[in-house]
Amino acid sequence: MKNKHTLVILAAGMGSRYGGLKQLDTMSDEGDTIIDFSLYDAIEAGFKKVVFIVRKSFLDEFKSIYDTKLKGKIEVAYVCQELDKIPAGYEVSTERVKPWGTGHATLMVKGEVEGNFIVINGDDFYSKGAFKTIIKELDSLDQNSNDMCMVGYNLKNTISENGFVSRGECFVNDQQELTHIIERTHIERIDGRIQRKNDAGEFVEMSEDAKVSMNFWGFTPKYLDALEEDFKAFLKERSTELKSEFFIPTVVNNLLAAKKGVVKVLTSDAKWMGVTYAEDRPTVVEAIAKLKSDNIYPRNLWA
Repeated sequence: MKNKHTLVILAAGMGSRYGGLKQLDTMSDEGDTIIDFSLYDAIEAGFKKVVFIVRKSFLDEFKSIYDTKLKGKIEVAYVCQELDKIPAGYEVSTERVKPWGTGHATLMVKGEVEGNFIVINGDDFYSKGAFKTIIKELDSLDQNSNDMCMVGYNLKNTISENGFVSRGECFVNDQQELTHIIERTHIERIDGRIQRKNDAGEFVEMSEDAKVSMNFWGFTPKYLDALEEDFKAFLKERSTELKSEFFIPTVVNNLLAAKKGVVKVLTSDAKWMGVTYAEDRPTVVEAIAKLKSDNIYPRNLWA
């Protein structure tokens, strides 16, 4: 199977904390979204196809924007994540309104990826170097294995100054391989220190240099098989819950625990740019303007 270097973008979120579709909000005078920079960097690094994971309610809007921008530059496909896109036979509460999280979203690309692929968030800026680094590692992954890779970031570089964020805390051995990852759903800077809420709702300090996942993963097609199997097990136990989510790292942890694969942890010292909150936007707009004025990116990305 030839590796087509596929980029998968998680863009189905409704932006409840942001107050709108942050993945389509423009961050420059030229009308660039954060996704535009990931696409530009991925194409420059050598990716040949992008699959957008979106919702039906804004599919046409995505197509109207990106079909035009990307024509002739990269192959484009779209899949939709919806609450009812699950295997048959599972009971779901009629009161549930949101789909099932990043693991469920990624499962939507089954049949659209050929060979190894990466998964990223649609509202995070990752940096040029991260794409160049991960595509090299992606080429080394045996497509018939469950081996994986990811780009890890220093926690201090991924914090919003405007509220809490969710990050996957990564634990790494001396071979720079992931041993396990724990989802931390509430991390914020309080009184100058980075702290997270534990299960009891108490704040616990974290190291500023802790490695965290920003959902920048490299997978083989076999990951999707494991994802599907674990999602069915998840639904069997939790399908009637109103807010339960099925995360990408859940399956990664399961594969590691079963010793069915390894995850090479690549690192980036880049500072995160993202828009968890509307108040984050001015900082991102200013940073993007500087990247352009410093000629890191052209004034018009798609000219």
